[in-house]
Amino acid sequence: MLIRSAKDLDVYRKAYEPAMLIFRVSERFPDEERYGLTGQVRRSSRSVCMCFREAWAKRRYRAHFISQLTDCDGENSETDTSLDFANDCGYISVEEQDDLTARCAEVGRMLGAMMQRPDPFLSGADS
Repeated sequence: MLIRSAKDLDVYRKAYEPAMLIFRVSERFPDEERYGLTGQVRRSSRSVCMCFREAWAKRRYRAHFISQLTDCDGENSETDTSLDFANDCGYISVEEQDDLTARCAEVGRMLGAMMQRPDPFLSGADS
């Protein structure tokens, strides 16, 4: 498969799906959470994809690529924590939390594998 952009990678698609699911379930959060948990979980889940796109753009340089993937993984972990809060506050069901945290875990494993073996993804100067 020809990779034309980060959007062609499974890890990107698997990060994008829960971000959209989180948007939908967070529409049910109470109004008083609009600038709290709702905004936070939406921002961090979307940031996984955004940081990944930044990492992809920096893949000419191994250290920059790994650093950006690390940021991406941090946003993924932040999303997972926000889902814990959402469940404990009664905003999402246990089933929704289990599904979404499993998706976060899968993305985390994929990012971890890329950080451990970045060379196949690198292009250009330091690759």
